[in-house]
Amino acid sequence: MTGGPHAPPGDPAALTAAGAARAMRDGTLTSAALTDAYLARIAAHDPHLNAYLTVTADDARAQAAEADRRRAAGEDGPLLGVPFALKDLFTTAGIRTTAGSRMLEGYVPPDDAEPYRRLRAAGAVLLGKLNMDEFAMGSSNESSAFGPARNPWDPGRSPGGSSGGAAAAVAADLCAFALGTDTGGSIRQPAALCGVVGLKPTYGRVSRRGMVAFASSLDQAGPLAKDVRDAALVLDAIAGHDPADATSADRPVPDHAAAVAAAGADLGGLRIGVPAEYFADGLDPAVRAAVEAAVMDLEAAGARRVAISLPHSVYAVAVYYLVATAEASANLARYDGLRYGRAVPDDDLWARYARTRGEGFGLEVKRRIVLGTFALSAGYHDAYYGRATRVRRRIRADFDAALARCDVIVGPTSPTTAFRLGERTGDPLAMYLSDIYTIALNLAGYPGLSVPCGLAGGLPVGLQIMGRPWGEPTVLRVARVYERVAGLRAAERA
Repeated sequence: MTGGPHAPPGDPAALTAAGAARAMRDGTLTSAALTDAYLARIAAHDPHLNAYLTVTADDARAQAAEADRRRAAGEDGPLLGVPFALKDLFTTAGIRTTAGSRMLEGYVPPDDAEPYRRLRAAGAVLLGKLNMDEFAMGSSNESSAFGPARNPWDPGRSPGGSSGGAAAAVAADLCAFALGTDTGGSIRQPAALCGVVGLKPTYGRVSRRGMVAFASSLDQAGPLAKDVRDAALVLDAIAGHDPADATSADRPVPDHAAAVAAAGADLGGLRIGVPAEYFADGLDPAVRAAVEAAVMDLEAAGARRVAISLPHSVYAVAVYYLVATAEASANLARYDGLRYGRAVPDDDLWARYARTRGEGFGLEVKRRIVLGTFALSAGYHDAYYGRATRVRRRIRADFDAALARCDVIVGPTSPTTAFRLGERTGDPLAMYLSDIYTIALNLAGYPGLSVPCGLAGGLPVGLQIMGRPWGEPTVLRVARVYERVAGLRAAERA
C-alpha cells in the first residue's frame, strides 16, 4: 500500500498479524519489541489521525512480556503476542469505555466483553481503545464526542464509520489488527474507505456480550485487518457459542484460517452473483470501474458471473433507519443519570433526566432516539416499525433466492471513495446513503467482507463479497483468491 503514514519496509509494525507471529515463532522478533514499535508509531502519528481514544501503553508492555514468557515456555498460537486495538464499544475491565460519547466519558467497566476476553486468552496484546461514531451511530466518525478520526490516505477525509478509528489504525500500521462492530456497514464501509480488509460475520457467530448496544438485532463484532488471512485468524479466535448471550448461535465453528490457507488462485466454476441494484445510478463511475475490474479478475480465476436481483434492497436504508432507531431508543433508555455513566444532578427527577441526556448525548444520537421513539409510539407502531419488519423479511428472502443461484454475491462496498470531513454533516440523508450497499446484509444477518480492489483518484475502493448464513469460509476463500489474483495483475502492470 502507498499513501499515508504507513510503516516503512523493515519496520516490524509493517508486518501482518500472521507475519508477526511467524517472526516471533522463529525467534527473530519478540512481542515486547513489536509492541514498542507500535507504541512508537502511535506516539508519532496518532496526534494527526486521532484514531485512539485511550492508549494502554503500560498494560500493553506487561501483556507483551507475558506473551514472550508463554512462548519461551513452549506455548504457540496464531495471535500470541500480536498487538491489536479495540473499538471503544467493547467493555474492558479497569480501562475506560466511552462508546465515543460524553455520556460514558468516565465510565470504567467491571468486566471484559466476551470477544476481547477470547483475544486475551489467545495471547493478543491490547494497545488501546479506538475512536468511533457516538454509540456507533454514524458513517464518517464525525459524531464522536472526541473529534473525528482521520483517513491515513488523506487526513482531510473521513475514515468512514462507525469503526473509523479502527480502520484508520490498521491502515496506518498503528496496530496489527482491530476489532470493530457492524450494525449497518460499520466494519465494511470504513475498511473500504481506508484500504483494509473488514469482515462482518453472520449474526450470532460472535458473542455480543460486553458490546455497548446500539441495535440488538443488527450489531455484530468482527475484525479489521491488513489482509484476508489475518481476518480469518481473528475470526477463529473470537467466534463460537457464548451461553451467556441469548443471541449467540450454538453451532460448530469451522476452521476459517484453514479455508484461507487452502485457497489457491483458482475459483473453479464458483458462481458469483452480481446484483443490478448495486450498479445503478449513484455509484461513482471510478468506483464502478474498479469493482468491475475486480469482478473480471474473479472471472479470470475461474468464477462464473451470474446476473441477479435484490429488488427490495432499494428499501433497505428506509427499513434500517426505522428498525435500528427503534432498537436504539429502547437500548439507550438506560442512560438516565441514575445507574451509571454521566449524571447531571437536579432536585427534580424529570429535569435530571433531561439535563443528563441533553448534555450527554450528541446531535446524531438524539436524532435517532427521537425517530425510534416516534416509530414505536402508539398509533404509529404498525405504520412504521411493523411495516419495516415485514419489508426486512422480504430483503432476507431476496438474499436467499439469489444465493440459491450463486455461491457469493459481489459488488461495491461504498458508492464513493472517502469523502471530505464536513462534506455531509449538514445533510443526514446524504450521510445515511454512504451505507446504501452494506445495510441490506445486516438486515438479512448474513456475512460480508470488504477487500481492497484498487484506487480511484488515489483513494482506496472496496470490493464487497457477501455469502450465505454461516458461509464465512467461502467468503474468505473468494477474498483470498482475489488478493492473490489482483496481486499478480498488479505485478504484471508494474
